[in-house]
Amino acid sequence: MEITYVYTKFRREFGRPGLFSDRAETVMVDIQPNPNLISNFVVKTPRDQATQACVDMCEHPVNTERFESTNCGVNHMEGAWPKDINPRDLEQTVRFKKKIEKEENYVNSLVHLGYVMDHCIRQNNTIDIYQEHFKEDTMEKVPELPTAKTMCVFRDPNKVKRTITGLSWHPDGGRKLAAAYCSLDFQKSPPDMSFDSYIWDLENPNYPEMALKPESPLVCLDYNPKDPHTLVGGSYSGQIAFWDTRRGSQPVEYSSLEHNHRDPVYKIIWLQSKTGTDAFSASTDGQILWWDVRKLSEPTERLVLDPSREGNLDRALGAISLEFEPTMPTKFMVGTEQGMVVSCNRKAKTPAEKIVCTYEGHHGPIYAIQRNPFFPKNFLTVGDWTARIWSEDIKESSIMWTKYQMSYLMDACWSPVRPSVFFTVKMEGVLDIWDLLFKQSEPTLSVKVSDKPLYSLRIQDNGQVLACGSHSGEAALLQISSGLSILQKNEKSLMAAMFERETKREKILEARQREIRLKERSRSEQSREDEAGREDGDDDPEELLAKVESDFYSLVETEMRKREKERRAAAPQEEEACDENETKDEAEDEGKNEEDKVKNEEDIGKTEAENEVKTEAESEVKIEAESEVKIEAENEVKIEEENEVKNEEENEEKNEAEDGQTE
Repeated sequence: MEITYVYTKFRREFGRPGLFSDRAETVMVDIQPNPNLISNFVVKTPRDQATQACVDMCEHPVNTERFESTNCGVNHMEGAWPKDINPRDLEQTVRFKKKIEKEENYVNSLVHLGYVMDHCIRQNNTIDIYQEHFKEDTMEKVPELPTAKTMCVFRDPNKVKRTITGLSWHPDGGRKLAAAYCSLDFQKSPPDMSFDSYIWDLENPNYPEMALKPESPLVCLDYNPKDPHTLVGGSYSGQIAFWDTRRGSQPVEYSSLEHNHRDPVYKIIWLQSKTGTDAFSASTDGQILWWDVRKLSEPTERLVLDPSREGNLDRALGAISLEFEPTMPTKFMVGTEQGMVVSCNRKAKTPAEKIVCTYEGHHGPIYAIQRNPFFPKNFLTVGDWTARIWSEDIKESSIMWTKYQMSYLMDACWSPVRPSVFFTVKMEGVLDIWDLLFKQSEPTLSVKVSDKPLYSLRIQDNGQVLACGSHSGEAALLQISSGLSILQKNEKSLMAAMFERETKREKILEARQREIRLKERSRSEQSREDEAGREDGDDDPEELLAKVESDFYSLVETEMRKREKERRAAAPQEEEACDENETKDEAEDEGKNEEDKVKNEEDIGKTEAENEVKTEAESEVKIEAESEVKIEAENEVKIEEENEVKNEEENEEKNEAEDGQTE
């Protein structure tokens, strides 16, 4: 039997609101404590525990679909004219416009629009939306950590990926980037490899804006700073190609095969001229060629990089990098495969005078060379495992250099806005940013841009965006932080002082090395003269000493003979005196004996004095001979040093005069 209990309640009481009112307190139940129940309870130690009421969430990377944009144009045609009016007939259109202007609907619509425009104009005059309310308050700038963020990556659209060997920014604001694609592996390029190079738009990284179609893969290319529609490029076959983007992808003009380079053109630069059509190129065949893009059939000028200044192409140095500063239009510098920098003057009279001087310091090819945009006398070179900063006044060694890296450095460039910042790329796929005012032994920032080697580097004119070209055909754009792209306070003066200090230090070391070389040269010449004198046997100091000794000994012998004769002549007289005085006392004999003893002692003293005189004379003769030889050697060294100093001063004066004339 199931037991149930039923509560009864009227329907009207369901959902009845509760009524509350204030009243005095009343005790409903009073439970007294029971001490006997303490043993049933266990005291629990207090513990703090944090709880989170939010839902647990996790982060997952998601690759969204790429937005593809295409360029299209719309051709607007004038329309809305009645059928009976020809829009190309000026009289009919003017007559129709006058008719419309006289209608009431046209006047009413203009009046209505006038009220709307009047309201908007009054509103703009009331409130200045461009007003700066806190213009006087200057916010404290928080020092920002150096960073470089990847903006986008341009990938080679072909199946066979090629190396980006050259980059060039569009001169108008850097909206576009031109990249040269080429495989530098000798005889290893696949047969289906494309020869095209591309122009990319920063707003559309999916597809190139334009393809450049040369006959041979481009190794380098450069935008014309005066005309942003024209480019010039150097190909792997040694030809020079000229493009006008308004005329399409095909080159406008090519250089002839008979007069172009024999090896790949590794660098080509536009020159600053009135026409804006001059450029010059460098190749590993040892030639520097000047071109006019209006007529590429043959070069306008030619220079052979022969260090002996004889113009022999067989002994020429292979050029792999070029440097040209528009503020110094007659000077340019060439980086060679042999690790030597050649400074040249284009306006020299003879080909031998065009090669001014050379700088040696790298163990391998110099892949990049660039002057500091703020201090043109100082230039940066990259080769082997180091980057070096040079001064034009110091030819023996660089004034600053980085420590040897673990991989090859392939390219470098100065920051166009900060004189102390430069960038380098390595075969490890790493971009190094150096700030000489902050740190000199290590890079300020190192960024892993790609897993493949980086071969090329180019920075925008504003110093904020950097482009790096890799071995796999990827061009990565990096945004540089403001701390590395904004000129700092007193940066120019600090860098000028640093370059001047390092230049003075190298000059002192160079002078010291020169003195050491002069001393070594004088010693070697003196030793050669000594050997020649020994062979001749005329001016040998040892023979002179031998002659002096023989003369001295002959004089001593003659003197001794004279004294012996005198002694023999005095002996018989003494015997006669002894016979006559035999009867004298023993005392007299003893006196005589004593006199003989004294005479013997005097003779011994005389011989000792003669020996001392002899030794002193010999030593004096030796000292005089040695001093004469030393004085002659010192005089010859002084004369040679004075002649060398005079020759150097005359050469420096000639060079300064020539520089003044060229300037």
